[in-house]
This record gives sequence, structure tokens and C-alpha cells, in this order.
Amino acid sequence: MHKLLAIATLLLAVPASATVPRIVAPQEVRELLNDYLELGEVTDAPARVAFERRMQREVARLLATEGYFSPVVVLHQRGDELLLEVDPGARSRIGNVHLEITGPLDPERREALSTAWRLKAGQPFRQADWDEAKQSFLADLLAVDYAAAHLQETLAEVDPEARRVDLRVVAVSGPRYRFGEVRISGLQRYSPELVERFNRSVKPGEDYREERLLALQAALQSTPYFSSVNVSLERGEAADPPASVEDERVTAPVRVLLRERAPYQVSLGAGYSTNTGARVEAEYRSSDLFGRAWELQTGLRFEQVRQTAYADVFFPPDAAYGRDGVGTAVEHSDIERLEIRRFAVGATRVQQRGSIEERLGLNWQEEARSPQGAPSSTARALTAQVGWTWRRARDLLDPAEGVSLQLQLGGGSKQLLSDQNFLRTYLRYSQGIPLSASDALLFRGELGATLAPSSQGIPQDFLFRAGGSNSVRGYAYQSLGVKEGSAIVGGRYLATMSAEYTHWVNATWGAAAFVDAGNAVDDRQALDLAVGYGLGARWKSPAGPLGIDLAYGQREGKVRLDFSLAIPF
Repeated sequence: MHKLLAIATLLLAVPASATVPRIVAPQEVRELLNDYLELGEVTDAPARVAFERRMQREVARLLATEGYFSPVVVLHQRGDELLLEVDPGARSRIGNVHLEITGPLDPERREALSTAWRLKAGQPFRQADWDEAKQSFLADLLAVDYAAAHLQETLAEVDPEARRVDLRVVAVSGPRYRFGEVRISGLQRYSPELVERFNRSVKPGEDYREERLLALQAALQSTPYFSSVNVSLERGEAADPPASVEDERVTAPVRVLLRERAPYQVSLGAGYSTNTGARVEAEYRSSDLFGRAWELQTGLRFEQVRQTAYADVFFPPDAAYGRDGVGTAVEHSDIERLEIRRFAVGATRVQQRGSIEERLGLNWQEEARSPQGAPSSTARALTAQVGWTWRRARDLLDPAEGVSLQLQLGGGSKQLLSDQNFLRTYLRYSQGIPLSASDALLFRGELGATLAPSSQGIPQDFLFRAGGSNSVRGYAYQSLGVKEGSAIVGGRYLATMSAEYTHWVNATWGAAAFVDAGNAVDDRQALDLAVGYGLGARWKSPAGPLGIDLAYGQREGKVRLDFSLAIPF
């Protein structure tokens, strides 16, 4: 008898095998519970009771963020499984919405802010949506005039039985603000005048607009002179506070806090392109050449089919916000059996005119070309060029939505150091059209014409070849042009077009189908478009959209792999 009692006592002392409960819940909340609940192992009856109580508390807190305020949580055994059953109940919806703004807002502004409020009566309540709506409401108020606006009261009043949440937001606008003097700090190497040359948006005496502060910050950050930039309105140093916020504006200085970048930078790189093959390069940059804030970029680039040495100097913007530069380049290439040796010097001026970027250039170059199987020749040209680029895109690195137009004109004359009279015209069009959240179309086209008696004496830069990535896929880089000997040289006329459909499998990866067509010829009547089509993969890399395409060139009957990293807009 004593032995039996001892055995029974020993068995009771042995803990039951540990079990990890499995969540049983409707699909709309199951993923949330699986992601955020820490279940752990349940070993015995006391642990089970403690676990069930903990789950009731944690599930209630978690589901409340999604608008479920009366969940039922039960832990029970089914065979060998321990199940945590969750019934979230009915989701609460938004009832009354009370928005109140105290301060000198005009009726139109009040109505616009109220209309823009994101959570309307009848919508499901989610904590994330509620937080976002409050911040968006405040951001809209802060954006224009009211730099001191803040939320005085926010309340989400829950009625679990009625499954309703009433919202209340009270905001205080504070006084209107205008920009005061621009105060610059952090400069050691450069002068305040350099900063002012990039300032096109913040002027003392003008009404406060948050977007103007952000525009100045972005303009300075994009220069080679500064590694970090912070632009803010110093409300704590406001001058002449108004006697009444109803009819006065407060003047506050603008603080520009800068950290200068190192005055020089050396970089080495390597890569590969299906157009020009393997590549290695070295570049030296100086942002303070001769101590005058001139930007120097010089380097060497060695590709399998092309080798380049270059040096460019860019000057700070002038009073009209135009930026000038001068440069020189020496290049050797051997593409499609056409060997070219080129030397060029030139000057450019870039001017932003509203949404249009204007580029003026004066360039002199001498080119020696040797087509395989044909006589060699030399071409010299002094050219004047002008180009306009217009872009409208939500994100310049996203090809799904946006449009870009580019027009170039340039030419030379025998009377001014050129071997041939010619006028080159070029038009490029690109547009992305979203079809849904995961589907998009991309259209692209090019038209080019060099008006001249013939192509003789015109450098290849002012003629046209096609083929390769970002041109007509399915054909080798610059393989579409005019046959001369066994080489392909540039023609006076160009036409290319492309249509591409992309389906995004997730936020990063997509699959594409495309059709390209185009050619470059020396006689418009002989224009015969080469067609290529295929499938590809897309990856939204941090540097821009990357594409890997398998393309079939119909004219040659061959399949080619094309790899490209490009900014569509």
C-alpha cells in the first residue's frame, strides 16, 4: 500500500508535457494575433489559468487598436491540442466627429480643413487611422501661416455596446507668421552668400509656408557643399508679438543649420551593363576648387567597348539662379565595328524656368572614325545647343506614374569651324500610367532628325543609332543604324517606340511584358522598324528601377538578355 502511494505521489509530481496553444480566430484578426501575441508553453493547470487571463488582457488591448472592444477569449483542450479561441465580436464604427479650431482662420480655410478630415462617420475605427488623421489634420494647419498650431484636445470615446466611437479634436491655430531674416550657422569654409544663391523660396517679409522651408532645405542638400541641412522657423525668437492674433502676423527668423561636406572626395567603382560590358572607374571631386566654391569632377572610366577621361568644373548659381559649367573629354570607343577617337571641350548653362529645365551649350569637338571595311574619316564641329526638359512625376525613381518630355536643338555651320552645315533635332517622350495598385503601363518614344545635305563631316554625337537597353531591346547596343563596310554608323533619322506592362507581385518585385520597335537610317523613305518583344523582371532598388529582360529580336531571330538601371523621368 505504501509503495502504491509513493508511486502515485511521484506521478503527480511529474509535470504534464508542455504545449504551445494554437490561435483559432476569424481571418480578419488572425494575422494580427499571430504577429503580436507571445504565446509560450503551457505546462500545467495553474499555468493554463494564468495564461488564459493574460491572453484575455492582451487580446483585448490588441484588438482595440482595430476597433474590436468586446472580444471573447477562451482557452480549451481539444484532443492533444490546446486552442486559444478568439471571437472579436462586431467592429465599432465612427459615430459623431467634432472638429474645432480656435484662432483667426477664415471660413474657407476652416471648411477646407474640415473637408480634408480623413475619418468620416460610418467608417470602421482603427487606432492607426485615428493617429494618422490627427497628425494629417495638424500638418495641414501647420503648412500655411500657422507655424505654432497644435492639438489642444483629442478624444476617442468608445461605446462598446453600441459599437460606436465618437471623435473629438480641438486645435489651436495660434497667430499667423511671416518669414524674418535668414540666419545661417555652421559655415567655416563657405560664405553666407553661397547659401543665398541657392535660396529661391524663403524671402524675409513673405507669409510663412512650410513647403518653402522644405524647398530651401532640399535645394541646399542637393548641392555638393553640405552633408546635412536643417531649415526651420525660430518661433522662440519671434519679434514684435501681436497685440491681437486676429489681425496681426508674427515675424520670426529662419534658421539654416549646416554641416559642410569634406572639400574633396575620391571614389572607385565597378559594374556591368549589357550595353557596354564590364566597367571600372575612378573619380575625384572637389567642391571648393581654388577656394572659390567651384565644383570639380574629373575621372577615368574604362568599359569594354568605350574608354573615357573627363574633367568638368561647375560654378555656383548666379543672381538669376542659372548655373554655368565648362568641361573637356577624351574618348575612345569601338562599338559595332565602328572605332571612334574623340576630343571635345564645351561650356553649358542650366536654368530652371518654372517646371522646365533649360540647358544651353557651346561645344567644339574633333572626331576620327574608322569603320571596319570602309575608309577612315575625320569630322570637326563647333555646335550651339539648346534643350528643354519638362517632368511631372510623384517620384522620379518610380516609373508607374509620371510624364517627361525632352526637346533638343543643335547645329553647326561651315562658316564657324564645322566641316558640315547641319541642324539636329531630338524629341523624347516617356509616360507611366497606373492601372491599379499593382499594375502599370509605361510608354516611351523617340524622334530624331539631323537636317543636312549628307551625314559626311558630322560627328557621330549628332547622328543616331538605336538598339540595346532603354532603346530597342532584342538588338545589340547601337546595332541599328546605317551599314558602312561591316560597321554600323549613325544615320540622320531616328524613330523608336516602346510599350510595357508591369504587374507588381509585391512592393519590391514585379514582372513585365514589352514590345519595342525602332531604327536609325540615313533616308526617311528607307525607315523600316526593327521589332523586339519579351518578358522581364523588375526590382525597385534604392538607386532606381532595375530591369532584367529576355528579349527576342524579330529581325535577327535571336534572344538577348538586357540589363538596365535607369531613371524614367
